[in-house]
Amino acid sequence: MKLKSSLIVVVLLVAAVAWDAFFVVSETEQVVITQFGRITGEAITEPGLKVKLPFIQKVHVFNKNILDWDGDPGQIPTLDKTFIWVDAFARWRIVDPVKFFQTVNNRFNAINRLNDIIDPAVRNFITSHRLIDAVRRSNRELDVSEEGLEDQEKKPQSLYQITVGREKITQGILEEAQPKLNQFGIELVDVKIKSINYVEEVRKSVYDRMIAERKQIAEKFRSEGRGEAQKILGQKDRDLQRISSEAYRIAEEIKGKADSEATRIYAAVYGQDPEFYSFLETLELYAEVLDKQSSAILSTQSDLMRLFKTGRPAR
Repeated sequence: MKLKSSLIVVVLLVAAVAWDAFFVVSETEQVVITQFGRITGEAITEPGLKVKLPFIQKVHVFNKNILDWDGDPGQIPTLDKTFIWVDAFARWRIVDPVKFFQTVNNRFNAINRLNDIIDPAVRNFITSHRLIDAVRRSNRELDVSEEGLEDQEKKPQSLYQITVGREKITQGILEEAQPKLNQFGIELVDVKIKSINYVEEVRKSVYDRMIAERKQIAEKFRSEGRGEAQKILGQKDRDLQRISSEAYRIAEEIKGKADSEATRIYAAVYGQDPEFYSFLETLELYAEVLDKQSSAILSTQSDLMRLFKTGRPAR
């Protein structure tokens, strides 16, 4: 029984030793081994199953792939005295794990070092160049015109021309920061500017100017609209007058033709019996001249009295 217990203890000890002696390095890792706090041998960068002295040596694992750094946005003045918020980011990796372990030891401390080195480099290059250089990357022609502002004086195209450009600024930031990071075993892969924005005071001024310009555009469009409306109304009145005069002319022509035709018919009819026509005309005259309220003193020789005397139309 005692032999069996001893055997179990030995097996457990061997298993514990084996468990602590072997370790695996993945493709994205690199390892530094220390013994009593001191680095032993070279850094292990090749993946696979590795061996160390159990319980005496300690494994420190570091990333081998590209890591990210995201800086805090900061207020920086440009060379042309424009205050802007600049938000930059970078990509870095550990190229010398031994030096990295000896200087910064871990990723948290490495980020602090990157903050201390990259942030001043970004500030230095932004303050040394104009805003347009930080914004643009090439001198391609810009369409800065806007509908409704064609009559305003255009800014010279030279105001939008760069002398350095955004790409060279970020490259300069990288070149300035990299030598300071070599001592930590860090390689700065890339630095980019995530965003650039005006500070609140400048942004409000820019927005106010944009609002004023758009109000001016709106007023111009409204003025043009009122002019077009008056033009349309004027054209409508002219068309109405033209249509009315044309209709009046046609109506008068039709009435004239009708009157002429009626006169011709009356003449043809009355020409068949002139005495009867004279009789009707006399009656119509009586109807127009005499009524219940009329009083007339006429001579017996009057033509109006002739019909009453003879009972026949006047000849």
